[in-house]
Amino acid sequence: MTRLYSLAFFALLLAGIAYGLVEWLQSKEQITESVDTELTPDFIAESLKSNTFNNKGGLTHIIDAQRMEHYSDIEVTHFEFPSLTLYPKNKDVPWKISSKEGTLFKNNRVSLKNRVKLETTDPDSLIQEIHGKSIELDLNTNILSSEQAIVVLGNGFTMYGSGLIVNINTKQMTLTEHVQTIYKKIKK
Repeated sequence: MTRLYSLAFFALLLAGIAYGLVEWLQSKEQITESVDTELTPDFIAESLKSNTFNNKGGLTHIIDAQRMEHYSDIEVTHFEFPSLTLYPKNKDVPWKISSKEGTLFKNNRVSLKNRVKLETTDPDSLIQEIHGKSIELDLNTNILSSEQAIVVLGNGFTMYGSGLIVNINTKQMTLTEHVQTIYKKIKK
């Protein structure tokens, strides 16, 4: 009798383990399916070019990207190799900013990461280029900011620092922490 009880107990234990394993595998599949559907973009665009205008019909910015994925559920748009042309409100010379990746959020804030480069289209500007790992951009105000290390290239100088605020409309730049400036002799 004890042998029969032991055999029955062993069979019951084996059945419980098999049932638990099947349930665990099915729940793992359901989690994977729900994550996949949440992260699927609503639409994808290749070689995107988008022009945005203000209420008066003036061009505010242009977005170019190799690839764009839009997720309407979370109101986020992800870009690969974005390039933005920003037009100041005073109709001055535009600035261009590019990076390897970018994310546009619903409040018109753009987070640019990996080899971010901000450059002017004015050859006579004191500041020509700004480089960094990541820069945040507010498309409503044309203000750029970063807490990361920054390199500023200008006419005859290179400046290193961190913490940056640039207002494209007023051409004002603030560097929170200045590390070093190297001046070069300009040849004419």
